[in-house]
Order: sequence, then C-alpha cells, then structure tokens
Amino acid sequence: MLQTLPHRPDAVMTVNGARLAADISGAALALETGALLVADLHFEKGSAFAAKGRFLPPYDTRATLKTLADAITRLKPARVVALGDSFHDLGADGRIHGDDARTLAALVASVDDWLWIEGNHDPEPPARFGGRTAHEARLGPLTLRHEPQPGVQAGEVAGHLHPCARVTVRGRAMRRRCFATDGTRLVMPAFGAFTGGLNVCDTAWAQIFADRPTAWMIGRERVYPVAGTKLSGD
Repeated sequence: MLQTLPHRPDAVMTVNGARLAADISGAALALETGALLVADLHFEKGSAFAAKGRFLPPYDTRATLKTLADAITRLKPARVVALGDSFHDLGADGRIHGDDARTLAALVASVDDWLWIEGNHDPEPPARFGGRTAHEARLGPLTLRHEPQPGVQAGEVAGHLHPCARVTVRGRAMRRRCFATDGTRLVMPAFGAFTGGLNVCDTAWAQIFADRPTAWMIGRERVYPVAGTKLSGD
C-alpha cells in the first residue's frame, strides 16, 4: 500500500506510542509535539573530501539546506531537532560558504526552538548558527540521540547508520533511503546530499533490531512502507 505525502502527513509511523510522519525529504514530524527530526545533514562533506584530493561537486551544503528549508516551509514545525553529524567535521564551520552560512542561521532563527544533538563527526556543533546543543534529549516517550545503542532501547530515535533498503517490484530492483523501525525504536535516514546508506539486511543491524525492521522507503513523491520480509540485501 502506498502512502502519499507531498503536502500532508499521511505516512505515519508509530514508535513507542508516538506518531511520526515520514516525509519524502527524509525528515520526520512528531505529530503530538510538532518537532521536526532530521539526521546526518553532513554539511560540508564535499569540501572535506576535496581537501583530501577526492573532488566532488561543492554544492552539497546548499542542496541540503534547500531541501531542509522546503521541509520546514511545508510542515511548519514548532521546533527542529538535528540528530547529530549535522556538520561533517569540526572544520566545516571554516569551509562553509558565506551565503550558505547566512541561510543556515536564518533557518535556525525561523523556528521557535532548534536543538543540535552532538554526533561523532561534530561533538561540538558551531555556536554561531544559533540553537541549543545537547548530547541527547527526551521528547515524550522518545529518546533522541545520534548513535543507536545495542539491545532493547524502547523509544530510541537515532541516526548514524544511514539506513537504506532494497526491494524488487515487478522484476525491477529499487534501492532507497528509508526510515527503519520495528515500532519500538526508529533509525532515521541520512538527510545530507552526499550521504550513502547501509542496507537494513546487513548483519550490522542485528544488534539494533531482533528481526528485520519495516523500511519506510523514500521515493520521488511518496513514502512506501515495506515489510522486512520483502527486503533483500545488496
């Protein structure tokens, strides 16, 4: 069954009793609180790779900001929580283009509350863009953090693993970013333009989910919930 989500939150997941709308941007809107959750923005990943001799188009930050601004405009959140690795490294603040820096600061100022969760790439998010910083946070029955913890973690919403899923439909294999959930916890897709993905069928997920999770796969215009039993590895 397809779940349509261009303008209103129809693709609704329940995670530990909380209702979260899965948006085609890769963000999730907590319907009871109005908080918009995003993970792994990885601003300035392209410039970090360029500094090491691996040249990528230097527009990832701008593209990510455009997608984020669109989600904020459409969904009108009361607050935004960025679940870590918002900046690709501690030098990202010095490499970001001035126009992008101003756009980011304006986005942060456009909502009543903005929270940066610390990630392994950015344990100290730059202060000049505004917002608050925390290691993790509570949101009703949810615990928001960057890196998912092994074992049973009821209510955990995290990023870090960049989940994606592969499914075959009418003989055609499709691989997409996804929201991975078993109804108890959720791992968010990476939001950044240059971020890769780890297939939810990979053995690395065994310490997070006892059984293969449902993948809410992100299409071009819709979010598709696909049962874990229908997914395949790479």
